[in-house]
Amino acid sequence: MPALLLRVIAVLIVSHIASSAHPVPESPLWLTYPGGDGPGKGKHIVLIAADQEYRSEQSMPMMAKILSQHHGFDCTVLYALNDKGEVDPTMPVFAEKGKEAEFKTHHIPGTEYLASADLVIFFCRLLTLPMDERENIVKYIDSGKPFIALRTANHGFRGALPYKINGKDVKWGEDVLGGTFLEHHGEYHADSTRGMIVEAQKSHPILTGVTDVWGPSDVYRTYKVGASLPADCTALVWGQPLMGRKHDDAPNPQKEPLPVAWFKNWQTSGGKTARVFHTTMGSGTDLECADLRRMIINAAYWGMGMESAISPTRSVEVVGEYKPLDTGFAYKEIGVVPKPPAAYK
Repeated sequence: MPALLLRVIAVLIVSHIASSAHPVPESPLWLTYPGGDGPGKGKHIVLIAADQEYRSEQSMPMMAKILSQHHGFDCTVLYALNDKGEVDPTMPVFAEKGKEAEFKTHHIPGTEYLASADLVIFFCRLLTLPMDERENIVKYIDSGKPFIALRTANHGFRGALPYKINGKDVKWGEDVLGGTFLEHHGEYHADSTRGMIVEAQKSHPILTGVTDVWGPSDVYRTYKVGASLPADCTALVWGQPLMGRKHDDAPNPQKEPLPVAWFKNWQTSGGKTARVFHTTMGSGTDLECADLRRMIINAAYWGMGMESAISPTRSVEVVGEYKPLDTGFAYKEIGVVPKPPAAYK
């Protein structure tokens, strides 16, 4: 075979490998999932799993597998790790009184790779992070690229992020997402949530194929009694607290429904517009609901301007086994212990 032809073939092979390579190198500090065939081929989604209550350490790899294998997206799951390099949801978020000097901050290796993301899914809670990691997060939020926030992400960080627009501190929950956790409107660990699709929005791309949203977590209140969602937010699903923790339990007549899923646009410091989706649902057991998974995956497509690729029939089925542990902080009883990221692959 002529040498020139061999060189051409070699260049084509290298080019193919480079173009199909995952944008984040493999590491014991995070998880990577190369995209298969699907509309998302060539797009990169980063999922941040860093809460201590709702088992995001299990659910975000599950969602990454679906997004990569069924939809074609390259996915990366970043974790908050302890000083041993373990995923440790048992790390305190507040310093014990009198032992403030012993408090250990959280650490999310790989935040520099947010720069290569086409979408970020945040599932964090009351994190205290090093300044460089906070700055990497702010750079993404202010980039104009889309993002999704799940459940506790609306109170994902302790203190203000280093983010100002026109000299004013930007509040992550209230300003960027359109609401932050104020209280449990439902009964924590005692009731569940039935999602009610907003009739006027039922044809919105995010709700394509979504009909039955239910989860055993309770409804969050994100605005004061008598108020409403901010004017720049559009509710997609309202959550009705139920009398118990079963799908067909009756509505609680003492509890009004509140928004549990909405979208909005975020205006960055440079005048760019980022598409934002937030749902206050999303516990590990909530995400056993196929239609909740579909809504979040649809929101990923919508966020990246890929509405035309949304399909009500493309699979959102779990890849492999998914058995999320219970919600809560009783770690010993639940079985939550520090583990390396690879344990969740």
